[in-house]
Amino acid sequence: MQRTTYSTGTSWEPRVGYSRAVRVGPFVSVSGTTATDASGNLVGEGDAYAQAVQALRNIQTALEAMGARLEHVVRTRMYVTDISRWDEVGRAHGEVFGTIRPATSMVQVSRLIDPAMLVEIEAEAIVPE
Repeated sequence: MQRTTYSTGTSWEPRVGYSRAVRVGPFVSVSGTTATDASGNLVGEGDAYAQAVQALRNIQTALEAMGARLEHVVRTRMYVTDISRWDEVGRAHGEVFGTIRPATSMVQVSRLIDPAMLVEIEAEAIVPE
């Protein structure tokens, strides 16, 4: 099967050795995605909802670059630095995936790569043939 990768062009990807998204056959995996804009600047500092919204937008962009759509997502994973703010992150996730309803997890982590980052989200999709 053909393997296709997608990069956002940030300095992190080659430095750490990963792709934003990888597609092999109908399977698309999107790496942990945070709330950065096209220039790599954090969006929504201090606002878990705004960060989740931006991370989900970034995931949508990566999926579309791989020929997938949000409705193809079958699994997400949400990493939050403060689980007491689960509702803010969950609300953003529900606005995007409320009718799609992928399997998901939300777990608290001690911190993300940048202490100002509150949310990181991963996604997996299967594109119908």
